[in-house]
Amino acid sequence: MITFMQQLFNALALGGVYALVALGLTLVYGVMRVPNFAHGGLYMLGAYFCYAALSGLGIGYVPALLLSALGVAVLAAGLERLIFYPLRNAPHVHPMIAAIGVLFFLEAAVQLIWGPDFKQIQEPVPGILNVGGVIITWQRLIVIVASVLTMLGLNYFLKRTLTGTTIEAMSQNREGARLVGIDTNRVGMLTFAISGALAAVGASLIAPINSVAPSMGEVMNLKVFAIIILGGMGSVPGAIVGAFLLAFTEVFGGFYISLDFADVIGFAMLVLVLALKPAGLFRKGA
Repeated sequence: MITFMQQLFNALALGGVYALVALGLTLVYGVMRVPNFAHGGLYMLGAYFCYAALSGLGIGYVPALLLSALGVAVLAAGLERLIFYPLRNAPHVHPMIAAIGVLFFLEAAVQLIWGPDFKQIQEPVPGILNVGGVIITWQRLIVIVASVLTMLGLNYFLKRTLTGTTIEAMSQNREGARLVGIDTNRVGMLTFAISGALAAVGASLIAPINSVAPSMGEVMNLKVFAIIILGGMGSVPGAIVGAFLLAFTEVFGGFYISLDFADVIGFAMLVLVLALKPAGLFRKGA
């Protein structure tokens, strides 16, 4: 039971990060109908921004995380204006190719500035917490709490604020939202900014546990696209459920079967679910 609870905490921490990154991606797809393949690059950049703020500016972990989220949000909004907005009426393949190009550009820029070597961020609260024999690091506890609070804040923003409801209205019917006076251009840019901020928060939370590397965005890209397909393209609840489902499958499958096959087990679960429900767990996005 102790071993099970240990893996449960690990899966909750990993699922929280997956959910934050996947939520940003599914918001963009729900509003813009753009599969943003550059999202993994924004995730990777968030980790490097946090590392740069900690090592270069000498500020604390929380200010570095917030600064990283702000920086990536501004960059994501700029990408929407400069790249995706001009391609809004182009064939669907054009923004997809552009997004892949942005991903490669961001990876090259990071390697040029920080080099190809792995970077390590020190845990803000070192040490472990022993709860009834279950060992959990403080950083994983921080990840779980911070990711839950961020998701609750996002839910409040989308459901309880005027700006959030315009995002939901646009995801349901873009043309109808425009006809009732919603500034679809501003909402699109804001959605990209929120998406970038969520990716940066997720990367900054997991960075003290995993190493920071230029290739980390490509791996996360594969997983979050699998998550939003699993949960249903454009579905916010589906992104959360899919994220934790993939995390639990990876962690428990890797522990009880083989750690070498953790990713394989996760994607095998994806194939199995889609074989039973081809439209995903949640057919219609919120």
